[in-house]
Amino acid sequence: MLSPCLPRHTTPEPSHVAVISEAVAARLISIEDAISVVESAFASLDSGLSRAFVFSAGPGPGPNTRLGVKAGYDGLSRHPGAKLGSYWSDNSLAGLANHGSTTLLLDDRTGRPCAFIAASYLTALRTAAADAVAVKHLAPLSASRLSILGSGHQAYYEALAVAQVRQLEQILIWGRDPAAAAQLALRLCEAGLPARAAKIEEAVEQAEILCTVTASIQPLFDAALVAPGTHISAMGADGPGKQELPGALVESALLFTDLVTQSVMIGEFQHACREGRVALNQIVPLGAVINGTALGRTSDRQMTIFDSSGVAVQDIAIGALVLERARAGGLALEIEL
Repeated sequence: MLSPCLPRHTTPEPSHVAVISEAVAARLISIEDAISVVESAFASLDSGLSRAFVFSAGPGPGPNTRLGVKAGYDGLSRHPGAKLGSYWSDNSLAGLANHGSTTLLLDDRTGRPCAFIAASYLTALRTAAADAVAVKHLAPLSASRLSILGSGHQAYYEALAVAQVRQLEQILIWGRDPAAAAQLALRLCEAGLPARAAKIEEAVEQAEILCTVTASIQPLFDAALVAPGTHISAMGADGPGKQELPGALVESALLFTDLVTQSVMIGEFQHACREGRVALNQIVPLGAVINGTALGRTSDRQMTIFDSSGVAVQDIAIGALVLERARAGGLALEIEL
C-alpha cells in the first residue's frame, strides 16, 4: 500500500545531513556562547516551548560499558533531537576517551536527520554552562570564593564557566588524587585564574560557591562544614545510586534543578526524595527562576543547591548553534542519506 503522505509514483527527496567533527565544534563555540544558549534552553523548557523526554540508559556489551540516550525538542531552534552518551572504561588503554557523546538533530518538517555532531567537547561546555547559569541566578552577588570537589576533565570547564559570572578571588581544588588536583590548579593558574589545591575540609569550609563534579556514590563531606549562604552546584550525579551531598544538607537548603522528574530519578535529589527528606514541590526548576515565575535566593544567609543531571534540550540547542555556524562557514561535511 502506498503511503497516504506521498503522491503516487514519487519517491522521497534525499536527506542532506551535516557531519560536524569535534575539532570543528571546538572552533565554533566558546564558553560564553554555551552559557547564553543554556540559559535560554532552561527558560524555554520551563515555559513549555521546549520539551525533554524520559532518559534511558543501560549497560553496554562489557562489564565496564554504559550508554544512555537523552531526547527532546528545542523550541527555539525548532530541532527535535537526541544525544547518545557512552562510557567504555578500557578506551584509555587504546589512547581514546572513556566518555563519548554524539548529538543527532532532526529536521522539524520531516523528522529526518539533518546533523550528526561529535559532541564530547560540547557536552563539557553545556554542563559547565548549566553550573554558571545556576551560579548567576542563585549565588550571592558578592560570592568570590569557588571550591571544586573533583579534579577530572570536567572540573576545568566548571571553573572557567563560573569565572564568567562571578569575579573570583580564590579557587580551591580537591581531588581523591592530590597530584591531579595540583595539576588542575596549575592549569587554571595558566588560564589566569587564582587556583590552588586544598584538602577537602578547607575547600568546603571556605567555599561561597561549591561545585561537586565527581562520580561518587556516597556523600563527600559532612554537612556541618558548609557555611550559611553557600551556593552548591551538584554536577556529578547522573545515574541511579550516585550521590555527592549529605542528606542533611539537601534537607536544609533551597533546592533547584534542570528537570525535576529526572533529578529525583537519576540526579542528586534521588536519595532525599526516596528517604522522605524532600517533597517534589520543594524542588524548583531553574528555568522558572530565570523566567521570574519562581523565587531563587532571597537572602545571603540562605543555602541553595542546584542539581544538574543534564537534559537533551541543552544538547540540541548548542548543537543547533554549531550546525548554523558550521554551514555558514562551509565547515560541515554534507552527505546524502
